[in-house]
Amino acid sequence: MLPRRRRSRYFSEMDSGFTAAPGGARVVTFDVIGSTNAEALARARGGERGPLWLVAKRQTGGRGRRGRTWVSEPGNLYATLLLTDPSPPDRAASLSFVAALAVHDAIVDVAPLLGPRLALKWPNDVLCAGAKCCGILLEGEGDAVALGIGVNCAHHPADTPYPATDLAAAGAPVAAEALFAALARSATLRLAQWDRGAGFASIRADWLKRAEGLGRPIRVRLPERELTGIFEALDEAGRLVLRRADGVADTVTAGDVFPLQAFGTEPA
Repeated sequence: MLPRRRRSRYFSEMDSGFTAAPGGARVVTFDVIGSTNAEALARARGGERGPLWLVAKRQTGGRGRRGRTWVSEPGNLYATLLLTDPSPPDRAASLSFVAALAVHDAIVDVAPLLGPRLALKWPNDVLCAGAKCCGILLEGEGDAVALGIGVNCAHHPADTPYPATDLAAAGAPVAAEALFAALARSATLRLAQWDRGAGFASIRADWLKRAEGLGRPIRVRLPERELTGIFEALDEAGRLVLRRADGVADTVTAGDVFPLQAFGTEPA
């Protein structure tokens, strides 16, 4: 069960700069909130069906994959899209690829000069010049799915396991409000392409065109061990296919990926 938390103060769309989203989605904005994902799931338990965007200027309890803390400085984008029954349950996990493409599209829309420097890191990050600028967290309860997206627009954390950056540091100062407007548009288009999971082959092909490390040596950190090999492909379920030096292919469902210059070396 999610912890109880104090309700944050709403601020108006006029004051926030965030606008209604395309595709029939509503937008609720916050000055400060614990977690947009937690709020989305709490609303789903209360009967909210969505599609609903929850957008915050700052989070006090933001989190990433595996319970990691997500640093939530003002000036960055923190948004969650709440969907109800978006697909059959066995296809819902592929929404993270949809979100990554939508973020990629949105950044290119508002900062086209960054386009050649952007890449997608399996399973759910967006990179700029090899450093992480966006994280995605997919959570669900029952038939509700919270698609959480955090983009470093103006700030990024230091001393992270994987290098991080922000759009301003990369030479593209972008307001979170402008990025959200582009994201709402691109997410609508990518969700239509995904078509409740039936269009994942097309999503996978587009994701692979932007993939970081495809065809190169990588290290995958799992909870109990580490694997090294060539990032060969994504399978039809979105799992990473890793070809080891002995020729055996491992299929990885979840893990942390780091680049390798050669087998056995550590990431820079």
